[in-house]
Amino acid sequence: MLFRFSLYGFLKNQKYYEPFLILAFLEKGFSFFQIGILVGVREVCMNLFEIPSGALADMYGRRHSMIVSMLAYIVSFIIFATSASFALLCLAMFFFAIGEAFRTGTHKAMIFEWLRKQRRSHERIRIYGYTRSWSKTGSAVSVVISSALVFYSGRYSDIFWFSIPPYLLNIVNFLSYPGYLDGHPSRTFSLKQTAFTLWSTLRESGRSPVLRRLFLETIGFEGSYKISKDYLQPIVEQAALSLPLLLWLGAEKRSAVLIGVVYLLMSLLSIVASRNAYHLSERMGGENKAVNTSWKIHFILFFVLIPVLGFQLELLAILVFITLEMLQNVWRPVQVTRFDRYSDGRKSATILSIDSQAKSLFTMLAAPALGLIVDRFGFWPIGVLGAGLAAFSLLYSTRIE
Repeated sequence: MLFRFSLYGFLKNQKYYEPFLILAFLEKGFSFFQIGILVGVREVCMNLFEIPSGALADMYGRRHSMIVSMLAYIVSFIIFATSASFALLCLAMFFFAIGEAFRTGTHKAMIFEWLRKQRRSHERIRIYGYTRSWSKTGSAVSVVISSALVFYSGRYSDIFWFSIPPYLLNIVNFLSYPGYLDGHPSRTFSLKQTAFTLWSTLRESGRSPVLRRLFLETIGFEGSYKISKDYLQPIVEQAALSLPLLLWLGAEKRSAVLIGVVYLLMSLLSIVASRNAYHLSERMGGENKAVNTSWKIHFILFFVLIPVLGFQLELLAILVFITLEMLQNVWRPVQVTRFDRYSDGRKSATILSIDSQAKSLFTMLAAPALGLIVDRFGFWPIGVLGAGLAAFSLLYSTRIE
């Protein structure tokens, strides 16, 4: 099963559009504010479907949920590749959000279900970190392929077409998963039972101080990075245009080369970070101490971004973003393990969907606002956002034992 879990992550991360998504929107003539609106539309739709999708996965089968996710992604890719209409791109974001909502939390729940069946729950960080490293390996391969495609085509939007075959292969992969990974699904659909499962999980989560704290940590740590990381693309593009390198190439091709190098480096270092998350957590004294240390590093890195972006030091900014990406890949396996430790395993997909929705809610509100601010003041407010959230968490945190 480890091979199939890892294969899922590898294929899922064949996101040839990802290093160029913001540039593709800019190519279509949109401002950062409009791009923020598109991101907001995606997050609104994710919020509508996130928790119900987790409840549906727990009740009616996690494999079916993952197949629905892959099909929704494919529809969104087709629209992204063929349209320059803002309204149609909003529709594409809707289907993309369906894909995200039916995926996030569900596959992690399947991994943890397998570990419980194998009586290996004590290996949660190691196994999840290992499978996540294969996701990052997929990202590394994806960067090389997507950079080559942009280099030779000269258009950012064309790469959406090439993301479709890996997602079709993942559907075949899910069909080979054993049935017990579905959890304990019902054989008949009941809207009343779905609503009851959803409400009971929300109520239990709201009553748990530990789970409330974990949700807030996800919002601050992952949410701030989620809305910041895509600004790396125009920053790298600025660096490509300012450096006296590859001057015989056009602007798009120079950007493709440098973006490819930067994102490949990020992916390779993320593989190392994911595979060593378990060891780093142990060396720091356990999961909770590892999270507290991660918050401190998170604050320092975003604080450094304020002057670096203010003075347009693109190369230093790139190094900071690479380090932030590595930190995320140490943080996430530890955080997911904490959720599994402090929640009911029978409702793990729903709990992780609530976690993902909390992050999406923050992104929905913050992405358009940050886009508007960046349009007006430049990139340095990105550092203010991340450092401010980290400072708040460090000052007002409640230690989890």
